[in-house]
Amino acid sequence: MIYDTAIIGTGAAGLSAALNLKIHNKSFLWFGSADLSDKINKAEKIMNYPGLPSVTGKQLGDAFKKQIEDMNIEINERTVLSVMPMGKRYGIMAGREFYEAKTVILATGVNSVSTVKGESEFLGRGVSYCATCDGNLYKGKTIAVICHSNRFEHEVNFLASLAEKVYLFPYYKNPSVSSDRVEIISAKAESIKGENRVEKIILGNGEEINVDGVFCLRNSISLSSLFSGLETENGHIKTNRDMSTNLKGVFAAGDCTGRPYQYTKAVGEGNTAAHSVIEYLAKKDE
Repeated sequence: MIYDTAIIGTGAAGLSAALNLKIHNKSFLWFGSADLSDKINKAEKIMNYPGLPSVTGKQLGDAFKKQIEDMNIEINERTVLSVMPMGKRYGIMAGREFYEAKTVILATGVNSVSTVKGESEFLGRGVSYCATCDGNLYKGKTIAVICHSNRFEHEVNFLASLAEKVYLFPYYKNPSVSSDRVEIISAKAESIKGENRVEKIILGNGEEINVDGVFCLRNSISLSSLFSGLETENGHIKTNRDMSTNLKGVFAAGDCTGRPYQYTKAVGEGNTAAHSVIEYLAKKDE
């Protein structure tokens, strides 16, 4: 099936786009966390959301989740690894699954998690973002897993069932992975080193750990790794007023387009992006 659009990101911008596309009976895939936005969930108090004065992040997040449920909208929690142009449509690789869509809305937010030095350099040469895709390459080997959320712990367990040894770097509190093959490292991973392939992890204290591969498990990956040819400016996606990018059929909304990083701005841009997609599809079908 070729969908009308694929939305990447489940923050306020992605939600706004999804709601509008649902109302207009468009077929779409919505990728992201079912927990929605960490930024919203952790907000102590939001003062500038119209109609919801002094709402907490949890209250706003709960309202968003109820609306998603009421509208019967599904969220695909597979991590999008890459988006590829395919003539008049786009291919989306998410986990081990491949999807096709006529358009794409990027609502990825701002990646507040910096990459590890050497991560991009060794991508495909020992660095991976997908446990189920590449885990079998490391049967009986030693790997490091840099994990940014407990929602990926099932992937850590999967990797532990394959590898001889897993060094887990949890970038969150209270990891609950329990396996004789997993050793939890409290120090941060400073860099990834090697010649032609990954050979070792360098810790912040200078200690070295020899590994055959590194898995980086986080909610999103860098724009440069996700989408080739996308024009950016100062680390943000460059857009026009209709939220279109330099690539035909690709739109962006929310924090990923630049400041101000505001929920109200994200909602408006998500709405605009959705309507721009609808107009784009209408012209395309003429």
